[in-house]
Amino acid sequence: MTVSRRAVLAGAGALAGGAVLAGAGGAAWWAFGDRADRGPDGVIPPDPPGDERVETRRSAARGRDVSFYTAVPAGSGDGRGLPVCLVLHGASATADDFPRFGLGRFLSAAVAAGAPPFALAGATGDRLAWRPGGADDPQRMLREELPRWCAERGFDTGRVAAWGWSMGGYGALLLAEAYPGWLRAVAAFSPAVRDGDDVTAGAARLRGTPVGLWCGRSDDFYDDVRALERALPAAPAAGGYDRGGHTRGYWNRITPAAFAFVAARLAARQDS
Repeated sequence: MTVSRRAVLAGAGALAGGAVLAGAGGAAWWAFGDRADRGPDGVIPPDPPGDERVETRRSAARGRDVSFYTAVPAGSGDGRGLPVCLVLHGASATADDFPRFGLGRFLSAAVAAGAPPFALAGATGDRLAWRPGGADDPQRMLREELPRWCAERGFDTGRVAAWGWSMGGYGALLLAEAYPGWLRAVAAFSPAVRDGDDVTAGAARLRGTPVGLWCGRSDDFYDDVRALERALPAAPAAGGYDRGGHTRGYWNRITPAAFAFVAARLAARQDS
């Protein structure tokens, strides 16, 4: 039986009750929905990562230990005083994957290209679509615990943005809607949204939050992402639609633009 990626992500509502995304693991995940017009893959830049760590923290919100990832651009020491961009992973990843995805290298490259420096921080949310699943609440972990863990590192938690891809793009938008005005910006790659779901229905709550929205034209979620764009209270502040599918190669290609957007918003005056 062939299972589409949309069918897999359609279980997001059920995930709030703790269901597992059947068939969403490993290489098969990336094969879903592939089409001819994928476009060129982006590459991880050669820039060295700065202070990049994966630690284990106890999350009371999730009731378990989680992997906690942080990255500081090369040349920024331990990152003390830097604003923070929260990273929300997709369904086939965890925070342990972030170093091999090259996130620290992309961050160093963005700063080397002139972007104001910022730190990345993320934690494992499993496959709950960044929503509560019984007593397991990864969204509360993002809102309450990650800022505290970041403050312990000396990061500036008064300036926070969020970025995610696929399920994490959905989660980043949902987080911005749940706490209007908290995030300086939200960037979403190929968010796993469906027309009429909670993110699209709650899009009006994004008023005042700069949104970056990217999706490949060959992505199964393309039509639903366009529907989300139409529901936004203002046009996206960054992003666009280009050749590409629901792949790491496409996300690598657009990461530099997203990091430039996030960096500018985190560095901007609060009233600008």
